[in-house]
Amino acid sequence: MDIDDWRKKIDKIDSDILELLNERIMCVINIAGIKKQEGIPVYIAEREEKIIELLFKENKGPIEEVNIRNIFSMIFTESRRVQEKYFEQT
Repeated sequence: MDIDDWRKKIDKIDSDILELLNERIMCVINIAGIKKQEGIPVYIAEREEKIIELLFKENKGPIEEVNIRNIFSMIFTESRRVQEKYFEQT
């Protein structure tokens, strides 16, 4: 494969990642409804740390753990933002 082929492959992967992130956020919105009904707080630090630990165990590299934590911290931040917005609107 040449560089253009690799770039096309990366572009496709980026699109797939975006689609999965949006799918994840739709799940978060559904969870927000349940949390609101049951009086569960938006932020549960233990849950986020459990997810990170599971991802560390699943990681086959070459992404370093510190970067997994950074990437998913951003995803968690957006997830909390969406849930908080849901709480405010309903």
